[in-house]
Amino acid sequence: MIDACLANSTGGADCDDAGGAAARRLAKWLGLAAAPTFATMALLTGVLGDGKMAMMCSSAHDPSSLGGMVPMYLLMSAFHLAPWLKLIANRGGRARPC
Repeated sequence: MIDACLANSTGGADCDDAGGAAARRLAKWLGLAAAPTFATMALLTGVLGDGKMAMMCSSAHDPSSLGGMVPMYLLMSAFHLAPWLKLIANRGGRARPC
């Protein structure tokens, strides 16, 4: 359907609405998937260890505690929390009477 909308030179409103709505739904779900994915990666990396990369990077003697994959994944998970916070805020607002 989207291909037919792209081929249509007039760009009908039905095609724009259908494609735009589908893109917004996909973007919403992808946004919600990012934070749990990075949190899971942090957990798995912390439990299973960094393996060979940890051995290679251990010779650098980085004094920062933010070095490594686990803190990076946790930071990425925190940076991608906005869609979850919006979802929680919207659901909380509906439950309260005006």
